Amino acid sequence: MSNPRNGDTKPPCLPRNGLVKIPTQPNGLGSASITKGTPAVKNRLCQPSSVPAILSPALAHRSDLPIPSLASPLSLATLASVSSPPGASLVGLNASEGSEQPSPERLPGAPSERQLAVDEKILNRLFWYFSACEKCVLAQVCKAWRRVLYQPKFWVGLTPVLHTKELYNILPSGEKEFVSLQGFAVRGFDGFCLVGVSDLDICEFIDNYPLSKKGVKSMSLKRSTITDAGLEVMLEQMQGVVRLELSGCNDFTEAGLWSSLNARITALSVSDCINVADDAIAAISQLLPNLTELNLQAYHVTDTALAYFTAKQGYTTHTLRLNSCWEITNHGVVNMVHSLPNLSVLSLSGCSKVTDDGVELVAENLRKLRSLDLSWCPRITDMALEYIACDLHKLEELVLDRCVRITDTGLSYLSTMSSLRSLYLRWCCQVQDFGLKHLLGMGSLRLLSLAGCPLLTTTGLSGLVQLQELEELELTNCPGATPELFKYFSQHLPCCMVIE
Repeated sequence: MSNPRNGDTKPPCLPRNGLVKIPTQPNGLGSASITKGTPAVKNRLCQPSSVPAILSPALAHRSDLPIPSLASPLSLATLASVSSPPGASLVGLNASEGSEQPSPERLPGAPSERQLAVDEKILNRLFWYFSACEKCVLAQVCKAWRRVLYQPKFWVGLTPVLHTKELYNILPSGEKEFVSLQGFAVRGFDGFCLVGVSDLDICEFIDNYPLSKKGVKSMSLKRSTITDAGLEVMLEQMQGVVRLELSGCNDFTEAGLWSSLNARITALSVSDCINVADDAIAAISQLLPNLTELNLQAYHVTDTALAYFTAKQGYTTHTLRLNSCWEITNHGVVNMVHSLPNLSVLSLSGCSKVTDDGVELVAENLRKLRSLDLSWCPRITDMALEYIACDLHKLEELVLDRCVRITDTGLSYLSTMSSLRSLYLRWCCQVQDFGLKHLLGMGSLRLLSLAGCPLLTTTGLSGLVQLQELEELELTNCPGATPELFKYFSQHLPCCMVIE
């Protein structure tokens, strides 16, 4: 096994969307992908693997231990020879795993490196320091490592992504055989994303995955040919599903939703499904009384649909994302704020007909909002930001990407918001250096994105060093961001990740 600290090798760079590819394994795991379950990380740079030479907190403060450099960690045998408190675990990595010769530094009777390399207590702590992709590779080293790595605790929050062609093995006779999903079951995956599948593929998945009936909580179908019948069978058979995503599925209809949706579903995401319109929202509102989260991208949904939500959903629903719902106007916003008064997360991204008056309705009626996304709303002006600053005192995240009419005056309104932690101003083409000065007093800011703002200069951007609590600063495609500026930030904002 190669040493992750070795400077000769560089860990593979994970794609920005969190997807990683699982290598084909002889145990029937098949080739698949695993993706993070939550979209929390945005625009993160690739970081090298971080595996410390000593992992035991109990030994971190002992002055009698030799302190290794991170580039040259102690060998397993050396660590084993050090007296440690009861229950403490020591871990180091050494490429010469198979050597049985006693090290001069090892005390008589100390375990060998081979013994330490398969010690489950050590491995249980060591494997936390690897990415999902690396764990998939390490699980192929030996049975002992696989046994440890296949514990469900190492895979929490990850979702396997299976494409149609990965669900079948081609036999010598030319026939197709559904792959074994036992490796997924052992690791206890409770969510799956199936890409390009048909009704038959879904039935095969239900029959072959041991946990499908009760153990699967989340299902995502993307670019699939599932019909009304397939959707109905899936939700009837998989009684544990409470989170459902349908993306790019154009063969099911609104009638299919009426016959399939079950009251146990609490989170629903529907995007790029051509047959979804107002009647689909009516089905959702009447059949899902316990809905807490609704993500909707539908080009044919109108203002009428937002009046269908019931009083029950008004109490339970806290997240609503209406992305690229082009037909929604301020009248739809009126219906929404009266139907869903307890929203804490709202996205109107791409709702291009919403104006400042719609934002005023949101600010006056949805005082519990913590996240508001108004990106790609070209009619939003500085006046909308004044409404937001005056009424949304709990707001922590504000997204204004591509709001091309926002100016420095609008930023002066936002500077009074003491709760705001994340502010996105990507491609706000009228923001200038003077506007940045208004933000310098916002001590609560932790994330600031100025990507693509063409009028910001190096001088104006350099003033951001006053935001000492800033954790992430995005300056992609920003003409004023020069190599000298990045060097300046590295010296004066050492705890901030600056994205070039």
